[in-house]
Amino acid sequence: MKMSRRGRALGALLAAGTALTMMAPASPATAAASNTWSDKSAPLATPWTAEVSPTNALPDYPRPQLARPSAAKPTWQSLNGLWEYEPSDGYTAPRFGKRLSGQILVPFPAESALSGVMEHSDFMLYRRTVEVPKSYRTGQKHLRLNFGAVNYAATVWVNGTRVAQHTGGYEAFGVDITSALRKTGLQEIVVGVASPVDSEDIPVGKQRLDPSGIFYTAASGIWQSVWLEPVAATSLDSFTATPNSDRKSFTVSSTINGPSKNAKITVKAYAGSKQVASVSGAASAKLKLAVTKPHLWTPDDPFLYTFKVTLKRGKSVDKVESYAGLRTIGLKEVNGKQRIVLNGKPTFLLATLDQGYWPDGIYTAPTDEALKFDIAKTKDLGFNTIRKHIKVEPARWYYWADKLGMMVWQDQPALPTGRNDRLTSSDKANLRSETSRMVDQLKGVTSIIGWVPFNEGWGQWSVQAAADLGDQVKKQDPTRLVDSRSGLNCCDTPGDPGNGDVIDYHQYQGPALPAPDAKRASIDGEHGGLTLSVPGHLWPTASINPYGAVKDAAELNDKYVANNDDLRDLGAKNGLSGGVYTQITDVEGEQNGFFTYDRQVEKVDEARVRASNLSVIAAGSEAQPAPPAGTPGLGGVAHWTLDEGQGTTAKDTVGSNDLTVRNGGTWVDGPTAGAGTALHLTGDQFADTEKTVVLTRGTNYSVSAWARLDSAGGAFQTVVSEDGDTNSAFFLQYSGADQRWAFSFTGARALASEEGKPETGRWYHLVGVRDTTTSTLKIYVDGKLAGTTSVLATADTATGVLAVGRGKFGGNPVDYLDGSVDDVKVFDRALSADEVAQLDQAGAE
Repeated sequence: MKMSRRGRALGALLAAGTALTMMAPASPATAAASNTWSDKSAPLATPWTAEVSPTNALPDYPRPQLARPSAAKPTWQSLNGLWEYEPSDGYTAPRFGKRLSGQILVPFPAESALSGVMEHSDFMLYRRTVEVPKSYRTGQKHLRLNFGAVNYAATVWVNGTRVAQHTGGYEAFGVDITSALRKTGLQEIVVGVASPVDSEDIPVGKQRLDPSGIFYTAASGIWQSVWLEPVAATSLDSFTATPNSDRKSFTVSSTINGPSKNAKITVKAYAGSKQVASVSGAASAKLKLAVTKPHLWTPDDPFLYTFKVTLKRGKSVDKVESYAGLRTIGLKEVNGKQRIVLNGKPTFLLATLDQGYWPDGIYTAPTDEALKFDIAKTKDLGFNTIRKHIKVEPARWYYWADKLGMMVWQDQPALPTGRNDRLTSSDKANLRSETSRMVDQLKGVTSIIGWVPFNEGWGQWSVQAAADLGDQVKKQDPTRLVDSRSGLNCCDTPGDPGNGDVIDYHQYQGPALPAPDAKRASIDGEHGGLTLSVPGHLWPTASINPYGAVKDAAELNDKYVANNDDLRDLGAKNGLSGGVYTQITDVEGEQNGFFTYDRQVEKVDEARVRASNLSVIAAGSEAQPAPPAGTPGLGGVAHWTLDEGQGTTAKDTVGSNDLTVRNGGTWVDGPTAGAGTALHLTGDQFADTEKTVVLTRGTNYSVSAWARLDSAGGAFQTVVSEDGDTNSAFFLQYSGADQRWAFSFTGARALASEEGKPETGRWYHLVGVRDTTTSTLKIYVDGKLAGTTSVLATADTATGVLAVGRGKFGGNPVDYLDGSVDDVKVFDRALSADEVAQLDQAGAE
């Protein structure tokens, strides 16, 4: 395809850099920026909107894990506040020493109300002057200019000298500007930004130039804090304390700015005010720091060690303070199933989906207290984990997760959707690079327990791509879990990459209940999404309902708890290691949060939700319950021979659950000549009982029948099922999608793959077996095992009648049989392979 001028310029910048950040636009820049910061009002105001002003824009120290010289008294100069600003035409060089036409409040993105601009521009210029304190320039000190994040490509000039270029909208970067400083007076800083958002194939998460539905307003330009910091000639660029598998020590490592030859580092660890460990060595080495009486970090006890670090090289001395928690995360076989373990103990990771959007600041929380709020309320609601959904947050967000005790699944921001088949080799390489840089930047964050490279196949060009990127991340960070592809059962490029540490399904409302395999644990990566709109607290776009509407708060609470009961009883108790509920707050057009988008209204009963959530987490540490033994023998708990040969009633020869033939079924010869009749069904004909025959929740069962198809096309046909509230609890069926016999739950199907397509007019003996102990569905055809799939359970529990010749889906009767059925049996236990063979032999005689 032909690339736009903007695309070619951006590609050149990504590959080699240019003298200007501004690049030729596809069309001229539109509106000019406002000259007054305060003339914009947010469509929705949060409790913190009014606290923001040019004099207190996010004044907190932005990098808690590398505070110089200490967290209590860092030496730094915030550059947050009003900057000059104007959109650019994309190719005109900056005019150094000249004022720009408008203003913007940094660090709020240009599209936000708090920025004072509230408009998108593909290209933009920022300018401000600053007086550098004399103390920052004494002796051998150097001065660094730091950016938390700029979306997307930035070029930085100081006093007309280009000092830095950076691409990537989610990474922090900094530069030594000492050589560009004037000796006295004001220093001029100019930043040029290109922000194509989803007009190019770059990582953007859920940002869109034309937001709607599950995609939201873009966040362009400077969107995290900017600051100056004096440093030594040789200084620490990063410091990481990685917990070791013994849970008694850390491995500490660092990277250096400036000359590093012969540099030495000393690290002292403190538990409160007490020193508990010390180590010294070459600054380039990885050093082991063993602590006395180790105190582990958990969500219930988020204990953090403080590190005081000194870097020396000749006369250069750099001192910083950092912190980390001592914890491990991994997998362990528990009761025969792979489970996620925190500090070696099975721990259910119960999470909310957290997208990090704000109606006033878009990508940027209005205050530090607001940034903390979502995490604290997630904790109050009883969750122990957050899935940070396709966005990277400022360092202070992770500090609060560490400090408050919240585990985090960290997503890689996704490429735009719908373009998997057009991605170039450079697009793919850039995604891999940005993923690597994200992991490198966040590798010291205690709360992050796992990485998610791809979500639902967005920007995933093949199944193998997810496997490759998952392997890349695992090699880079073997100490955390890797979820190579969240939602492998949907949506773009579906399929299991087969690697990583978890099997992750999405299901709305769900929960999804995938089973672990021999090497991977299983989680529900997304479910829920119950939708309740609150008038007066809605973003000015139409509410969408892709999940499930509820009429009021009472129904929201009831349905959430019922959904959680399934997650607990069918998932956590049976080997599921985590669940992610969508979501903590409404976001723009989505109204499925526990809180409204403006954080003004809590929609749920917090105490009730908390109690329910804690019960799910507790269940994840319990032993799997054993199913009831069931009725012995091959008589079953219900048996319909279908030998009546006439009428509309088929006798249950074992129990009291007679079948009633509906809509005019007929009687034909059975599989064995002269041995009785069978029931022939076509159109909307079927037979059913008056009540539920076999329990399906948390128990084993089996269903057998002889079946013959008159047609075998692309339509599903049900031989035997049992109704749930919305869907059948199980289907013994012909799968039209696969053109094979199957035994199925909604979302899980054991296919008779090796049997080939069923022949019309031929009788087959089918047996479906549900075994909760092994978490399997099995389909037997003519006495032989023909297919198996692993699934912990289905939330569709039998509450209604048993039906022969139809199923139920979405609350409606579906999948009518076009053919004949005979000798139907139901068992309240899992039949063995030998028993299935005996059934088959008995029916053939």
